[in-house]
Amino acid sequence: MVNYYGYDEVSLTVIKRLNKKKVFGLLLIILFILLIILLYVFNIHKKMLKVKEENQYANIETSDVINDEQTQNKENIAEEEAINMANNANLHKLTQVGREKMNNIYATNEKIAYITFDDGPSQNITPQILNILDQYEIKATFFLLGRNVARYPSLVKQEYETGHYIANHGYSHEYDTIYASAQTVLEEYMKTEQLIRTVIGQETYCSHLFRFPGGSGGNKYRNVKKEAKQLLSDNDILYIDWNSLTNDSVGKPTQESIMNNLISTVGTKNSVVILMHDAATKQLTADMLPQVLNYLIEQGYTFKTFYDVIM
Repeated sequence: MVNYYGYDEVSLTVIKRLNKKKVFGLLLIILFILLIILLYVFNIHKKMLKVKEENQYANIETSDVINDEQTQNKENIAEEEAINMANNANLHKLTQVGREKMNNIYATNEKIAYITFDDGPSQNITPQILNILDQYEIKATFFLLGRNVARYPSLVKQEYETGHYIANHGYSHEYDTIYASAQTVLEEYMKTEQLIRTVIGQETYCSHLFRFPGGSGGNKYRNVKKEAKQLLSDNDILYIDWNSLTNDSVGKPTQESIMNNLISTVGTKNSVVILMHDAATKQLTADMLPQVLNYLIEQGYTFKTFYDVIM
């Protein structure tokens, strides 16, 4: 039987099958090409993402390096500024009279008490101590740690503006750090002094007074301290320890031990430099301060700061 195309049914069936195979083959070729294109595009995209990621990491690393360099530069500039400030002609200068009066501070017939606090300021204790001193109308000397000056600038400003003497206790209070060399002692002093100037808004302020963390004598750092004393002196910086104390930072002090230590170390001295602390853990010091002041008043002492000696 012949259809209208001129092919018999068998031939037409074969042709149809061949055409389907061609179409199917063509579709496979198209799909294969599309798959290759997709894979190519995917690989390109993957490479682009990788390059982008590498660039991001490179930028982060570069940024970290830049930030580290900027931080280091800022620290170096701060140290240079602190040293330059110490040599600035506009800064208050230590006079020979002030130096001599400090050297002879214990040689007096007057009964004078210098109340001193180390390691502050602290957020909880220092305000209590300032309030008590204000009630008694007594001025004290605060040997400040630079790291705490940075933490509590408003307390430092309050101490200064209410007439207390702002002195210097170094920056870190970490013995291995500050006593690495005589130069590091001076650097910690300078860094703290510049912080104090900035906080109190007095760029010509110089305390001229340092208290060695742990005291100026003895222990394994004695050689460094000896060199530091001369280096400080060469830079118009005096130091002072104490000749009376409450031992509020030793062991587990009690009300009784604080008063006993005060009474025994004051003894019959005329001029007493009394060591106490206003660090964050010294609640007992704040609690006992009225009793300490009352005892000294009863013994006939008047109260001074180092403004009366150095300035």
